[in-house]
Parts: sequence; structure tokens; C-alpha cells
Amino acid sequence: MGDLASIVKAYDVRGVVGEQLDADVARRLGRAAAVALHGEAVVVARDMRPSGVELAEAFMAGVRAQGVDTVDLGLASTDLLYYASGRLGLPGAMWTASHNPAAYNGLKLCRAGAEPVAIDTGLAEIRDRAAAGDFPAASREGGARSADLLGEYADHVRGFADLGALRPLKVAVDAGNGMAGLVVPAVFDGLSVELVPLFFELDGSFPNHPANPIEPENLVDLQRTVVAQDCDLGLAFDGDADRVFCIDEHGQAVSPSLVTAVIARALLERNPGATVLYNLICSRTVPETIAAAGGNPVRTRVGHSFIKAVMKQTGAVFAGEHSGHYYFRDNFRADSGLIAAVILLEALSDAGGTLSALVAPYDRYAASGELNTVVADPGAALERVAAAHADAGECDWTDGLTVTGDGWWFNLRPSNTEPLLRLNVEADDAPAMARVRDRVLDLIRD
Repeated sequence: MGDLASIVKAYDVRGVVGEQLDADVARRLGRAAAVALHGEAVVVARDMRPSGVELAEAFMAGVRAQGVDTVDLGLASTDLLYYASGRLGLPGAMWTASHNPAAYNGLKLCRAGAEPVAIDTGLAEIRDRAAAGDFPAASREGGARSADLLGEYADHVRGFADLGALRPLKVAVDAGNGMAGLVVPAVFDGLSVELVPLFFELDGSFPNHPANPIEPENLVDLQRTVVAQDCDLGLAFDGDADRVFCIDEHGQAVSPSLVTAVIARALLERNPGATVLYNLICSRTVPETIAAAGGNPVRTRVGHSFIKAVMKQTGAVFAGEHSGHYYFRDNFRADSGLIAAVILLEALSDAGGTLSALVAPYDRYAASGELNTVVADPGAALERVAAAHADAGECDWTDGLTVTGDGWWFNLRPSNTEPLLRLNVEADDAPAMARVRDRVLDLIRD
């Protein structure tokens, strides 16, 4: 068995199949999860990676070995798995490596009701139990059944929009050969949308481009298609289809912060005075928009487990992350790229113009995007940057280092898994942003 410590991350499991992750590891993880998640059954799904068939079967065999039933969804997106967990009131397990290359697979876990399982809320226990083979004896073998919730899930997603308000729109969607190729047609069926599909064939070898839309080079095909076919917008999903990135009618990428602002405003019209969360690398336009719409903006750390916990504490109706994750109270507080997409389609229909015109009022600041730098000692580099900015602005150590100055801010935080520092800078204009960015990068690289 491989070293579980190397593949169990802060929020999930990720590893190279055959080297770090195999059927034996999957079976052990299934047994450990059955003990730790305390459900009468576990609902299990997988993405399109070929290795997922064997890994999911081995995991389910491990769950049943502990006397717990399994409910097999088969192929599904991660947000469909979260919906099933909430709908059935069962813990869930999704076999996916999301945007990682084809050689990888992984596992995302949740408790009943799509409650997140992270390293400090059960994942460490599962790791340690699986590694030690610490499995209590079971009095019976669990049963196995399957379920098809795709149609019910599609109805659920469409329920977040007023379908009668949608005007005819031409929408290009790049599934990246990932699970959006399964769920997008089901959700868009019946909408007043002309769908232009790109790479909808489920293929875990990713023959066209990686299913990682946060990287600009993976958006090129969609951008060309939107312009060439005169589409109203484009949508790009990652491999397990829980994140979405948007392209406007000119083929330009739309910042997830601007999408967060549009969705926040739309949901606050339906839920006056509600709390809306945003993570600390979102643009300033997000809290400004929430406050202007009469909502209560609450800033959070980066990461789904933190966000879902604060959503539960505050009753927030919505949360947005700059990474393209969007969370909804009425979706068991889970994230869904497709729910975000249908709300965006309704907002675009209500506005009556183009997507670029819809987001233009929110596009007020200059941003660097996320810049990753490999450093030998991330802690020392952070302290160096903090010391240099001690008198430059307000310092906050909520998640890495955030410094807010006059007309600018930056966040510098370490990666959970690599010797990297991630830098995000925003300022009132491009020259100011470049000055702050370059100053911080020079300090990091010193």
C-alpha cells in the first residue's frame, strides 16, 4: 500500500493511479469512511476517468465490508453527488481528480446533507484508520443498490431560475471531455438556449486540452467558438463540473469575481437583506455590490470547508470564490457551476443586453490574477513581506497575509501541498497594481 500521508490533502485525496492509488488503497479508504461517516449507507459516484471504475468498486466493497450499504450513482458530476447526499440524507463519496491530469484520480467525501469532510473534520481519521487497518468487526455485509438521480438533479438546478424569464440565448459550452458532457445536456434540456457543445465526449484521457479552465490556454477553443459562431456567451467547466468559468460575447474571459457580484445581486433581489460570503481574494467590487444591494457581506478564508462552515453559521444565501466555485444555501450549501450558470443566464436575460455590458459596472479595478512563485522557505518569505509592509497598510493574517493600503490590497498565502506562495493584487488602476505586484514579487524572490 502507498503512503496515504502523501495523497490525503487538506480537502480530499489525490494521487497517481498505480503508484499512489490502487484498488487496495480504495478498499481501505472505503472501510475507514464507512466507520467515520456514520451513515446507514454511502452514496458513491465517479467521473469519466477509466481508473474510476475499479477504484469506485473497490471503495464500495470496503464500505460494505463494514456492514454499511452502498448506493451507486455511476457517472456523475461532483455537484450531482452533493445533491444526492443532501437529497438522500446520506454520506457521499466522489471519485474524481477534478482538473488534474489523466494519470491522477482522487476522492472527495461528505457527510449526510453534503456536509464537508476536510483534514480536521474526519479526513485525518479516515487516513489514519486506513493506513493502520483499524477496522472494527462488522456483523453483516452491507447491501448494494444503484440510483439514477440525473433527471431529478436537473430539475433542481433549473429551479434556481425563472425559466419563463429566459430569452433565447446561444451558449457555447466547453466540457473539456469531463462530466459537464453528461450534466449540461440534462440541465439545458427545455431551456430557451441554443447549445453549442465542445468536447462533450466523456474521455478521461483529455484528448483536446486539460479540463482546467483556470488556465487561460485551456479557454482558447471556447473563445474562438464564441466569436466564430456569434454566441451570447461561453461556459467552461472543469473535469468534475463543479467549477465554471465564463467568456463574454467578444471572447474575453470574465473574472469569477464579477460573476460572483452578478449572482449576489440577483439572489439579494430574491432574498432582501441576506448574508452573502466572498473569499478574501475576491475583488473589492464583490463586498461593495453586496452592500449596495442591501445585503450583509462577510469575508471568509479560501476553501470550501471554511466557506460551508460559515454559511451554516450565518445562514448565508450564497458564497462565491475567485476560483470559480459558487455555493448556494438552497443547494445544501454545496457548490455548483451549473446553478451559477442558470442564474447568470437569467440575469443576462433580465438585463436585455450583452454579457460584457452586464458585468461592465462591476469591472472597476485592476487585478494581477493569481501569481504562483516557488520559494525554498514560504514562511520566511511571508515574514519578509510583512516586515516591509508594517507601516504601509493594514495587515491581516486570516489566510496567509493580506495587506490593505490606500487604493490597493494584496494577499499572499502558501500552498497547502507545494512550496509555493500565491499572490493576488488589486488596485484602483493598472499602474498602481503593477507597482504593488512587482514590489511584493521582488521581496518574495529576494
